[in-house]
Amino acid sequence: MVNPLGAIYIMWYRQVKRFLRSRSRIIVSVVQPIIWMVFLGLGFTSALRGKPLFGGVDYLTFFAPGVIMMAVFFTAFFSGISVIWDREFGFLKEILVAPASRTAIIFGRILGDATIALLQGVAVMVAAFFLASQLNPLGAGWVLAAAFLTSLQFTGLGITLASKLKSFEGFQLVNTFISMPLVFLSGAFYPVSQLPPPASQLAYLNPLVYGVDLTREALTGLGSLPTSLNLAALLLSSLLLIGFAAWSFNKATVE
Repeated sequence: MVNPLGAIYIMWYRQVKRFLRSRSRIIVSVVQPIIWMVFLGLGFTSALRGKPLFGGVDYLTFFAPGVIMMAVFFTAFFSGISVIWDREFGFLKEILVAPASRTAIIFGRILGDATIALLQGVAVMVAAFFLASQLNPLGAGWVLAAAFLTSLQFTGLGITLASKLKSFEGFQLVNTFISMPLVFLSGAFYPVSQLPPPASQLAYLNPLVYGVDLTREALTGLGSLPTSLNLAALLLSSLLLIGFAAWSFNKATVE
């Protein structure tokens, strides 16, 4: 049997190397969130100028932490499609029969895709500091922690779905069906506390809420939940979703 640490490293290296070779993917994944900040953030900032909003900051400052986590979320969640690509081209079959622990293999894959999502989050965060001058750069460490845990759990969720679905079209439909409510109930666009019940209560079942809130607290001081609660929720949901991914991958078969 291959050493588990070796299997983890090989799968991590493969995922990161595939990403770095795809220039178009790098450009689009970084530029798209910046476009959100420029057009939506600056647009609402201008429209709401002179009105007290979200603790005295402008809308772009409020919105930027949400965009950072959205960039991490979408990259992590949609990374599961690579499992379907590997099944289509036969690489998944080679992985499943390899003399290595499937748990180590899937953890290495999750770690690689999470690293990619984290790097994209960092790139968007750097851009946010130039666009929103009120952001506090001293909170970057907490942002990295929130981004890494968020990327781990949603990479795990994406792989779990991809392990059960057989087609690209099915994965994209299910992924979009799940991701849109998660994003709009994450607090990225508006405070979760201002949602009407029962939506405001249901929103706190969304793991993305805690990543957005921790990031916003770190960069603006406008978080609505204690930092310890955000971290505990992110850690718990990460362990659960990574566990589901390992369970589903261990049961995966290739026809």
